[in-house]
Amino acid sequence: MINPDFAKLEATVVHKTGNKLNEEGIRFSKLPLQPDKEINDLLLKYFFSPFKQNEYYNLYHDTDIKLNEIFSYVSAVFADPQELYEQSVNIAKHLYEQSVHPKIKSGEIYIAYIKDCLLDGVSMDAVGIFKSETRDTYLKVFPSGDGFEIDCDAGININKLDKGCLIFNTEPEKGYVVAVIDNLSKGSEAQYWIDNFLHIRSREDEYYHTQNVLSLCKSFVVKSLPQEYEVSKADQADMLNNSLQFFKENENFSFDDFAENVMKEPQIIETFKHYKKNFEDENDLKIADGFDISEAAVKKQARGMKSIIKLDKNFHIYIHGQREMIEKGFDEISGMHFYKLFYKEEN
Repeated sequence: MINPDFAKLEATVVHKTGNKLNEEGIRFSKLPLQPDKEINDLLLKYFFSPFKQNEYYNLYHDTDIKLNEIFSYVSAVFADPQELYEQSVNIAKHLYEQSVHPKIKSGEIYIAYIKDCLLDGVSMDAVGIFKSETRDTYLKVFPSGDGFEIDCDAGININKLDKGCLIFNTEPEKGYVVAVIDNLSKGSEAQYWIDNFLHIRSREDEYYHTQNVLSLCKSFVVKSLPQEYEVSKADQADMLNNSLQFFKENENFSFDDFAENVMKEPQIIETFKHYKKNFEDENDLKIADGFDISEAAVKKQARGMKSIIKLDKNFHIYIHGQREMIEKGFDEISGMHFYKLFYKEEN
């Protein structure tokens, strides 16, 4: 978790980068910002407020991490904070070179050196890179004579950071720990910030491992299980619920314990193990056999693992547990399927 309560903005440089495809160019600032305390506090809020997830990444390069441009520039700043301005110019140039999609907007890029950030309770320095692309219209009301007048202006909403990353000075051998935000880009233009500019990949921590196993479970239950075995939607829903329940009730994950407690039947367990291998190959990842479970990842994944039976366009049945309380049947007179639900009281 990121805690900015004790963070200090040591220095911030702002440049403006345009769309290279449209030959909009770069406008460099010649000096760092010199904000007063009030503006400094607003900048900290602007920079930090979107980072609420516990999902982290690493900078990387296919052959050598030192060839990752952002890794090189940020490493120079961590080695000597006086390098911030020079490296901010390099960062702005690098961003401009990646801004070749026609939908990429021009905007200010902020490069900040931040001290005393708390990452999972440990204090460390960080380099922040942020970009503002959108403008909001604000109304200004001010006194005039015996009444008031109203005017409008365009400005940056400090509650809406468009793009940003925090690169923490820890684990440099792995490409540092990186938190990232991209609230605007969709489709092919989204690649330029995360893939082309930063060039990051998921950090292999408990969040990553928890997320991967839950994704594996959902894929297996929804795609593979009904093809291999005769299972009802209620059976699928029950297995999804049991998968989530295992993660909620345990602090540590063991693949064998999970398979035994959730899949239960030896034949299904073997099918699950085989599917795991295919899932790893298709998604280019490795499912760990054991790790500490991330509560944050479980909460996030749970939203996409809702156990719902959709019946034509008339009904949705949400199943939260107790598989034995729902029965499926077929009415030969009407030629229609039905579900029978048992309950004690109606809420």
